[in-house]
Amino acid sequence: MEIYEPKNHSGMWGDSFKADSSQNTCLSAIVEADGRNKNRVRCEDFKFSNYTPRDTVGTRVFNQEANKPSDKVLRRLAQNREAARKSRLRKKAYVQQLESSRIKLAQVEQELETTKQQGMYVGGHTGDSTLAGFSGTINPGVTAFEMEYGHWVEEQNRQICELRAALQTHVSEIELQMLVDTGMNHYFDLFRIKAIAAKSDVFYLMSGLWRTASERFFLWIGGFRPSELLKVLTPQLEPLTEQQVVAVCNLQQSSQQAEDALSQGLDKLQQTLSEVLTTEPLGSSGVENYMGRMANAMGQLEALAGFVNQADHLRQQTMQQMYKILTIRQAARGLLALGDYFQRLRALSSLWEARPREPA
Repeated sequence: MEIYEPKNHSGMWGDSFKADSSQNTCLSAIVEADGRNKNRVRCEDFKFSNYTPRDTVGTRVFNQEANKPSDKVLRRLAQNREAARKSRLRKKAYVQQLESSRIKLAQVEQELETTKQQGMYVGGHTGDSTLAGFSGTINPGVTAFEMEYGHWVEEQNRQICELRAALQTHVSEIELQMLVDTGMNHYFDLFRIKAIAAKSDVFYLMSGLWRTASERFFLWIGGFRPSELLKVLTPQLEPLTEQQVVAVCNLQQSSQQAEDALSQGLDKLQQTLSEVLTTEPLGSSGVENYMGRMANAMGQLEALAGFVNQADHLRQQTMQQMYKILTIRQAARGLLALGDYFQRLRALSSLWEARPREPA
């Protein structure tokens, strides 16, 4: 964007004033000295010309035209104001949606409390509902997460449509930057609500029951595997510069190493938990030994939430590093490809569930 700054034309104006005064007021003192009277002086009358300082007027007009913002700048400013206005409206709508979800959640919690007091339980075998989690009772934390995740998917679908339209119409870099930042923050918000859900029921979160069947097929510690996703998205971002290709390869390698470390840690936790649960035959202290082992096992299970949080942290770091490597338009294309990928997985799950089945 070109920014026009007023220039200092004091010197130009000063010269013009000097030129005007010399031509508008011509005072000639003619001193004639003859042999008879050397002190005789004759002064001509003052003469004023009708000269118009055209150079001065032309300079003034030029400065006024130069200080006017161009049509391109005005259009760009108008587009930025409109984009900011739309962003404020989207944020307001999202806040209202969260407030509505909060009210609904409060109502659900109240109903659950009433049901609990009456001694009524909902088993995990009732339909396809996953609100009960694995314990056979309704978990308010799981209920809240499923509601928030449903809103999250709806908002992601809307953002994908908006991002696709922006890329097709070749909007300004500023508008595209705003859309990309909004899309990135939307994924980070998902990691935030997952961390809350992990405290409520980490087994439910790691099982992927909140995702579709096709998404669960690629599940890794409660989400997508960053290195595998980079392999899927990188071809959609071409052409990349040689420097970008090297940076993406390094990022993919470092993500793979971090994934391997987390996977090994999770395997070690499973092995330790299995050893803890291996009880000895009941003896005189068999009951005490059993209770001690179960308490130890409960402590080991608390580490599962940490693995989910670390996996989401790795996913977030990978997205942020990829954002630094790419240009704004490449980042927008990457977010669009990522959203399309998850949409197609969900569509595949719907087709799979609706497939014709042979009679038993």
